[in-house]
Amino acid sequence: MCDTCGCNITPGNQHLVRPGGKLEKVKPGSKVVDVMHGLLHENDHQAEHNRQHFNSRGILAINLMSSPGSGKTALLEATIDRIKNKYRMAVIEGDLETENDAERIRAKNIPAVQIATGTACHLDAHMLHDAVHQMSLDGLDIVFIENVGNLVCPASFDLGHHLNVTLLSSTEGDDKPAKYPVMFKASDLLLLSKADLLPVLDDFDVQKAEHCFRELANESPVLQLSARSGEGMEQWLDWLEQQLSAHRQRVNITGSNPASADLASQA
Repeated sequence: MCDTCGCNITPGNQHLVRPGGKLEKVKPGSKVVDVMHGLLHENDHQAEHNRQHFNSRGILAINLMSSPGSGKTALLEATIDRIKNKYRMAVIEGDLETENDAERIRAKNIPAVQIATGTACHLDAHMLHDAVHQMSLDGLDIVFIENVGNLVCPASFDLGHHLNVTLLSSTEGDDKPAKYPVMFKASDLLLLSKADLLPVLDDFDVQKAEHCFRELANESPVLQLSARSGEGMEQWLDWLEQQLSAHRQRVNITGSNPASADLASQA
């Protein structure tokens, strides 16, 4: 958490430090430290509450992270087009302002809630909790959380999700995992996005990008993918299905939701 970018206090947790809030009063001489520690503690507590919402319904919650413009929303659109008849999905969008990305998802007839974070450069568990209560979770299989475009802060906050998926675009530097280790170390899957541009680019080395990723002692899968051309989409969808199945086994919910089974039979 930092004081310069405004991410200490977010629209989701500001009630904690307002007059009468749980963290309004702190010990003299240690205000900043105590407030930051308290906010992180409260965030983790709220995150666990969020996770129970998802677990009780067998919903897999996936946190999508990347720098701005790496293709998170395009990936969601392509994913929805391919599996909307098999799985029920909802999306929570995070941006400083506008409803642009949520509107793109709603155009696919998928429920989407937009979180406007203001000056905060990440989502937190309190903001996610508010968003979750703006949608119906009943019958859902997957909730995608598109975090704010930022390679620093989003990885430091538990939202109550189950998996982190990080996108690294071919239009970015192949050394990004080395430069921003916290986010890439937290990744359960690395997607090298906009792979259709690789043949025309001469400054992105796929092997170097994966080497930098492995140097973080992260053994998670690395997939090349293009939402535009469809390259790598089947591997991504296979991974997604495997993770959903494994998650439901962990929370003792077997098979798909009845609504999803009906949809699958119609596909």
